[in-house]
Amino acid sequence: MNLAMLLEMVAQAEPDRVAVSSGGSNFTYAELFDRARRYATALEGRDVSAVCYLGVNSPEAVALMFGASLAGLPYAPLNYRWTAAQLAEAVGRIAPVAILADEDCEARVPDVPGVARVDLTGAREGGVPVDPDGEAPAVLLFTSGTSGTPKAALLRNRHLVPYVLETVGFVNAEPDEAILVSVPPYHIAAISSVLTSVYAGRRMVQLAAFEPSDWVRVAREERVTQAMVVPTMLNRILDCLEEDGQGLPALRHLSYGGGRMPAAVVERAMRLLPELDLVNAYGLTETSSTITLLSPDDHREAAGSEDPAVRARLGSVGRALPSIEIEVRDDDGNAVPAGSPGEIWVRGDQVSGEYLSHRTIESSGWFPTRDHGYLDADGFLYLHGRADDVIVRGGENLSPAEIEDRLAEHDGVAEAAVVGVPDLEWGERVEAFVVLAPGAHVQTAELQTWVRETLRSTRVPAEIHYVDELPYNETGKLLRRELRARLATGS
Repeated sequence: MNLAMLLEMVAQAEPDRVAVSSGGSNFTYAELFDRARRYATALEGRDVSAVCYLGVNSPEAVALMFGASLAGLPYAPLNYRWTAAQLAEAVGRIAPVAILADEDCEARVPDVPGVARVDLTGAREGGVPVDPDGEAPAVLLFTSGTSGTPKAALLRNRHLVPYVLETVGFVNAEPDEAILVSVPPYHIAAISSVLTSVYAGRRMVQLAAFEPSDWVRVAREERVTQAMVVPTMLNRILDCLEEDGQGLPALRHLSYGGGRMPAAVVERAMRLLPELDLVNAYGLTETSSTITLLSPDDHREAAGSEDPAVRARLGSVGRALPSIEIEVRDDDGNAVPAGSPGEIWVRGDQVSGEYLSHRTIESSGWFPTRDHGYLDADGFLYLHGRADDVIVRGGENLSPAEIEDRLAEHDGVAEAAVVGVPDLEWGERVEAFVVLAPGAHVQTAELQTWVRETLRSTRVPAEIHYVDELPYNETGKLLRRELRARLATGS
C-alpha cells in the first residue's frame, strides 16, 4: 500500500464528503483525488528525484503530496521561513526536483541547477493508476535542526502506512468532525495529520499561519472538533480563551506535542476546558510521527490523583503505541531498569531511521532517538530533553528539564530554560534563562534557594539571566544552541 491508495479508497467510498476547507472554499474527496491525479500526470516522465512544495498550508499542498505518490516520487515540503541561502542549500542536496510554490513564495524558488516548476497547464484528466509499492520513498522531510544543519529524513510507504492504519479506522470520522491544521506543512505533524484525517474521512480546516486569536476564531467559526498544537501555541490559545471567556464549544479532542509541555500548562488547559479530551503525542520525524500517547483517561487519572507518582504522569509523554517497543540505554548501549535515565531507543514498523546519506537504525530495527529520559515501572515515558542537552557536572548527569520545571513552579517565573556552560573546575556548570511573569520582581538568590529546597545543590543555577522571551523554532522546540551562543558571545 502507498499514500495515494489511502486517498483513492476514501474518494471512492465518500466522494462527496468535504476533505479540505481553506479560505472559504471547500474541496470534496473526489475533487481532491482528481487534483492529485492531475499533478501526477504533470509529473509523468519528468527527470526528477523529488517533488517539493514551498508555501503555507493549502489544498494544493495536500493534492501535490498525493500526486507525488501517484507518480512514484517522494514529496519534500520546504521550510518557507528559511533564508534564500538555506533554501538553495536544501534544494541543491536533493536536486533534480520539481517545485510548486504558493503565490507569496513564487519569487523565492531557488535559482539553482536541477530545479523545474510544477505546472498543471495541459495536464490531462484521469491521471495515472496507483502503484502500491510499499518500499518506495514517500516523504522527504528536513528535520527541524534545533542543534545544527537539518538532515533530510526519508520515510517510505511501509513506514507511514502502518502508522495510519494503526491510528485511525477507515472513514470512521463522523460527518461533523473537523480538524484544524495549523502546524506548517513541512513538519511531520502536518504530514501525519493529513494522512490520518484523509483515511478517517475527516474534514481538514487549514490555517495558513498560527496566530492565537485567528486560531480561536477559525476553531469557533468552523466548529472544529479536533486540533493539534505545540506547547507554545497552547499557552497563547489559553490566554485568548481566558480573556474572552467564550471557550471552544465544538472542540472535543486536542493533541499536543513537538516539545516538552509544562505540567502547569496542561493543568490550566484542563481547568479552562474541563470537557476536552487531551492527548500528549510524542514522536519524531524519523518515526513517522507518534510513538507514545498520554490518553485522555491518563490525563484525568493523573490530575485527580493524590498519589505523587500518578500525578507526575501529567509531565510524561505517556506509553508506547501497541506496535512500538521502547528501551532506555546507558552510554555503553545497555538497557537500564525502570526509573534509570538514559537515551531512548525505539523499534517498530513505522520507524525509519533513514536519511538521504546514511542510516542510524540498527540491523535489529532499534533506532536511537537522541532524546534522554526514563521509563517508570508502569511504562510511562518521561523526557529530559535531547541527549546533547544533558549537563555533565563533576561526572554527574543533570537533566535541564527537572531544573526548568522547578523554576517554572515559582509564581514569579513564566518560562525557564537551563543550559550547561563550560567550567574549568566542574566540566560544566548550570546556568538558567528566565522570563519573569508579568509584574513580578524576583531576586536571583530567591530562585536559587527555590531550586535548592527540592533539588540537590548541584542543580542550583550558578547564574540566572533574565530575558524578555526564550528562542523557539516554529514548532515549539526550545533552541538551546542560541542560548549557549549568547553566553559564548556575551550578548
